[in-house]
Amino acid sequence: MLNASLLSIIEEAGIAVLTLTEGVEKDEFLASHLTRAETKRQIQIMSETAANLPSPTRSLLAEVDWGGWHTVAQQLGSRGDAEQDALWFAVRALVPATLMWLRVYRTNQPEMFECKPASAAGGESA
Repeated sequence: MLNASLLSIIEEAGIAVLTLTEGVEKDEFLASHLTRAETKRQIQIMSETAANLPSPTRSLLAEVDWGGWHTVAQQLGSRGDAEQDALWFAVRALVPATLMWLRVYRTNQPEMFECKPASAAGGESA
């Protein structure tokens, strides 16, 4: 159940990033204080949630670039070009790829995305 909730948070924040940045070019993105600030907030949600996923879950979702999320998280606190580059990388590459892989995993491993209590997986009580 925890995995499903965390994965849902990642997906929702990722969709917000795609919505905020649809059709926006890099210079326009960097010049827009409001769009950049909200996009950064959503990317921080994604990176923090990714960091909170249990290691076994990250291993089961091996195609997602968890290392990339870690690197982006480290760069978000910096100022200047490092943060801007990390944001733009996340917007154009990391977020879309993560959402695509989560859709694939949702199809192939739907149980990871179901919000069922762990005790419900057992059989009926006698």
